[in-house]
Amino acid sequence: MDISEVVRRSGLPASTLRYYEEKGLIRSTGRRGLHRVFSPVVLEQLALIALGRTAGFSLDEIQVMLGSGGDLHIDRQMLSSKADELDTTIRKLTAMRDGLRHAAVCSAPSHMECPKFRRLLNLAAAGAIGEKNTRNLKSSHLKTGKNSNK
Repeated sequence: MDISEVVRRSGLPASTLRYYEEKGLIRSTGRRGLHRVFSPVVLEQLALIALGRTAGFSLDEIQVMLGSGGDLHIDRQMLSSKADELDTTIRKLTAMRDGLRHAAVCSAPSHMECPKFRRLLNLAAAGAIGEKNTRNLKSSHLKTGKNSNK
């Protein structure tokens, strides 16, 4: 099938397909005029790439799993490690979500007087929520001029 058919069926732009081919994630089987031609198995490979990206794997990690000959080489330990990372991320995001929901309805005169918000702030400062979130919380905290020692 030519690249336009793969674009239509996968929903990916041709530029992404060319990039994936350049990185060795997929292979065209030839050309029909100026258009690349792919085997129908490319749709399954693209689905595997999408699944890997959704799970948080890098393209380089996915490339190792796809193998050079098209044989799937999935490292079960890598999958287990990624699942552990996802569990950690889920815990962090759940804590953040719960804290935000509480802060949205908290009756304390100031968020800085709310014990639950203070716990969330302390978790962020300790890095338990994640470096990016910690920076964002500290940045917004500084912009309000509030002192966390009050």
